[in-house]
Amino acid sequence: MYGLINKALQAFLVENYGPALWSRVAHALGVGPEGFEAMLRYEDRLTEELIDSAARTLDKPRAALLEDVGAFLTTVEPLRRLLRFGGSDYWEFLFSLDELQGRGLMALPDLELPELSLRSESGGRFVIEVRGPIAGWGAVMAGLLRAMADDYGALVLIEAVPPCGRLERVQVMLLEAAYASGRRFDLALPSAEAVA
Repeated sequence: MYGLINKALQAFLVENYGPALWSRVAHALGVGPEGFEAMLRYEDRLTEELIDSAARTLDKPRAALLEDVGAFLTTVEPLRRLLRFGGSDYWEFLFSLDELQGRGLMALPDLELPELSLRSESGGRFVIEVRGPIAGWGAVMAGLLRAMADDYGALVLIEAVPPCGRLERVQVMLLEAAYASGRRFDLALPSAEAVA
């Protein structure tokens, strides 16, 4: 697996809990304090150990940690922009999730993102099926979906269903697509002249 995933976990820990906590987690893994190189490949086992070590150090359930990581990912502006290109509202965004893995592969052909499948049910209910190389992608998606609902201003209920093997499910109930004003999003980035 690309170090990009491990680097994202490292960034989450440093930004939310500080470099001292990251140093403890890195030391427990036998990794230097500089951490991971985004474009190097690492064994999936190391990613699993990183997640488990961070959860133990924080005394937090693994699923709760991964859900927080999912929410954190939406604060990374290039990733947020990639996600927002999925639709003008949360409804369209949900229907674009089937394409997310493909969009990631266009940027990095060997990136091992989870496979997502959306099933629409009646009354604004959706089920997102998540299949990934490591356990926990469903929790990451639950956090990401919750944060994106806030970004769009949608009112939703989101629940990660306990996994069945490598298949994880996230249930989404879209209560109101335009509940609040969402964060500003423009297709084009502001030009340097407009900012000055």
